Amino acid sequence: MMEYYDLVLGLIPLVLVSGAGVLTSIGVAPIAAMSIASLVAVGLIVHGLFVRNPIETTREAKQGASRFAD
Repeated sequence: MMEYYDLVLGLIPLVLVSGAGVLTSIGVAPIAAMSIASLVAVGLIVHGLFVRNPIETTREAKQGASRFAD
């Protein structure tokens, strides 16, 4: 089952390649296109690390512990 973090890891190279390709094809310089695409990829990484952080909450940890206790 695909989770949020799997999606983020898959989107990073996709955004870099497709974003830079689209921007280059519409006339943006390749270096600028890669810079803009990398800023979007960094935004995905920041969102995955700080907005939806991978740390378990106390409730999630208790639910996980009770699952293995049975």
